[in-house]
Amino acid sequence: MGNLDNGENKVSNDRVIIFDTTLRDGEQSPGASMTKEEKIRIAKSLERLGVDVIEAGFAIASPGDFDSVKTIADTIQDSTVCSLARAMDADIDRAAEALAGANSGRIHTFIATSPIHMEYKLRISPDEVVDYAVRAVKRARSKCADVEFSCEDASRSEIEFLCRIVEAAIDAGARTINLPDTVGYAIPEQYAALIRELRERVPNSDKAIFSVHCHNDLGLAVANSLAAVAAGARQVECTINGLGERAGNAALEEIVMAIKTRHDALGVHTNINTPHILSTSRMVSSITGFPVQPNKAIVGANAFAHESGIHQDGVLKHRETYEIMTAQDVGWNTNRMVLGKHSGRNAFRSRLEALGITLESEKALNDAFARFKELADKKHEVFDEDIQALMSDAVASPANEHYQLVSLEVNSRTGEIPVAKLVVSAGGEEHQLEASGSGPVDATFNAIETLAKSGANLQLFSVNAITQGADSQGEVTVRLELGGRVMNGNGTDTDIVMASARAYLNALNLLRDNQVKAHPQA
Repeated sequence: MGNLDNGENKVSNDRVIIFDTTLRDGEQSPGASMTKEEKIRIAKSLERLGVDVIEAGFAIASPGDFDSVKTIADTIQDSTVCSLARAMDADIDRAAEALAGANSGRIHTFIATSPIHMEYKLRISPDEVVDYAVRAVKRARSKCADVEFSCEDASRSEIEFLCRIVEAAIDAGARTINLPDTVGYAIPEQYAALIRELRERVPNSDKAIFSVHCHNDLGLAVANSLAAVAAGARQVECTINGLGERAGNAALEEIVMAIKTRHDALGVHTNINTPHILSTSRMVSSITGFPVQPNKAIVGANAFAHESGIHQDGVLKHRETYEIMTAQDVGWNTNRMVLGKHSGRNAFRSRLEALGITLESEKALNDAFARFKELADKKHEVFDEDIQALMSDAVASPANEHYQLVSLEVNSRTGEIPVAKLVVSAGGEEHQLEASGSGPVDATFNAIETLAKSGANLQLFSVNAITQGADSQGEVTVRLELGGRVMNGNGTDTDIVMASARAYLNALNLLRDNQVKAHPQA
């Protein structure tokens, strides 16, 4: 396996390495699990974006995770592909196996270093933690030239112990040292001081790149990451749209654009191809079913909108009066081609390529084009967001799914109880279903359950308009929980009830897969 330019071949001191963990930490968001095909789509988009390191998953967690990491490692050429591994031999060996075909691979091993984690979670002594860390790094280094070591819960760890374990990890062969704010506890000044002190006090700190991985529990993930960069950290671990467990991670798009916009203050740069930020954001949102809030920085629908008359007047006279970056810098209003029912295959193919969507065969293109034509008959204009949702829906609903929607009819009128009538195919056999409910969607779900009898709890029902206008597609997310397993089902259609039925069936199909994925911190 090759390795990113670090350690002996260090990156220039003014470049920040962007380490994206959307496919690993981002997937730990409840209900954000992705199929292998979806992960590959996102990985290719991240490669196109110019991400330096893609953390593809946690190889030992499950056969599915291993397969995803391996496929991504075998596919991606321009980015380093990374697998997470606990400080355990089996984890490291499994990660190395998954990364064997990578053009550039990295093993990322970690162990907790805070007193509370060592005492109550690991239940081992600090001396034992150091021994685990050194053994893990050495084993990883024997299998991969590029090894990263993380001190889990570093922001609540004692500085003396951090100095000791970081020095030992670097001596053992780690060339990236990550200091996560695992629970989002730090504040910028404190976190910057931690990075600065470690770089000054650890004798061999010049042999490693210092990295940060900040969670957003107090809304400070981006601020903490940038403070660490100012203190000398040269890798930032982040996710698209800030996706991640609990309150999420530092948002890649915010980190990158802050570095680009405030070069005067930070004096560093990244290799990110920023015009591809928006399309990647939309892809991740569509695949995970986590909509981007309108006022989200950089990629929110209102990020570059000006409602105030004073603001509008100022922007018209001189853009920089109220805009500190251009919308085009991150992909807004660039290559904007609206497709319709008269658009041909070449235009559709070109749009897919521009959006970073690649299809494996001519048949796949024909199938996608047929779905596009079907959608174009329902709405006058088909936008990029529609195509992203269309492709995500197609990937999420392969032809061999157990449950498939054949037809749907809903009767709902004022003063009467709504009734849903469906035909659903289960294992190739069609079933006629009927049920009532408090509304048309509830009736539809009740009808499906007369067949599935899943016993799952509905934890979330979310509807998001993909574009503007009354003919917009509705993107529905259904989150089901069964026996501790949580799955998101997604469905899109201009008919919200139809989209809801597809999302519910998609979630049921995912729950039928009995593969249980371990949490990397368990």
